[in-house]
Amino acid sequence: MKILISADMEGVTGVTCPADVLPGASQWERCRHLFTSDVNAAIAGFFDGGADEVLVNEAHWGMRNLLLEKLDERAQMLTGKHKSLSMVEGVQHGDVDGVAFVGYHTGAGTPGVLAHTYLANSITGVWVGGARASEGLLNSLVVAEYGVPVVLVTGDDLTCADAKGYAPRARSVAVKDCVSRYAAVCRPPARTAADISAAAKEATALAVRYEPAAGTGPFTVDIEFDADHLAGAATVVPGVVLSGERRVSYTTATMYDGIRCFKAVTTVVSAAVEEQYG
Repeated sequence: MKILISADMEGVTGVTCPADVLPGASQWERCRHLFTSDVNAAIAGFFDGGADEVLVNEAHWGMRNLLLEKLDERAQMLTGKHKSLSMVEGVQHGDVDGVAFVGYHTGAGTPGVLAHTYLANSITGVWVGGARASEGLLNSLVVAEYGVPVVLVTGDDLTCADAKGYAPRARSVAVKDCVSRYAAVCRPPARTAADISAAAKEATALAVRYEPAAGTGPFTVDIEFDADHLAGAATVVPGVVLSGERRVSYTTATMYDGIRCFKAVTTVVSAAVEEQYG
């Protein structure tokens, strides 16, 4: 049995502000250890539950934040950018039985600690088929096309509530309770590590591949930005059209194409952001 851990940083133990997660910022180095601790707790739980292999896909910012030298030696880590499926790279090879979203967060424009969708700012909302979408929802639609269930989600309490909408059977662990976008009531790492390990052990039983449902698409994705020129910039991507004030949309037959188009849009938009005016 193989488990893929998609590891993000905003939703890990103790993280509450940009300085905790931005490479080179004042608290980033300290929080890398907290990040690695949460991931190691999940790895340990999955092996305790009977997993034979665990691959960790580093999925935060430049995707070079986890401390490989501190990682549980039974696991392997995929690190670095420019991956076909970004945050869930590795699921497409047909050998993954379950996916865990560790350190996830809520989506842009919604309450939650460090809430955003791909871009820290600029995007104010994302919708798929009219439903507001977090990174968790987007990635769950991708892995579903490969018949792989989401079995574990960790993050703040609102992230766990969000997960009930896209992975109702998954085990969830709230490592902190949201007070505001930049504040939370946090559990100590010794406590969250134990909780994550216990949940991952239980979640292993849910890691059963299924036959992907045929014809679940097409998928229409709407993206809203905080400035008009960013919507215009996004239309450089083929298939992306203006759909309203500061909004664009596109439709794809699969979420494989959908997430790749989304990544292209965010890359183009990032290049169009000016330092002071956005």
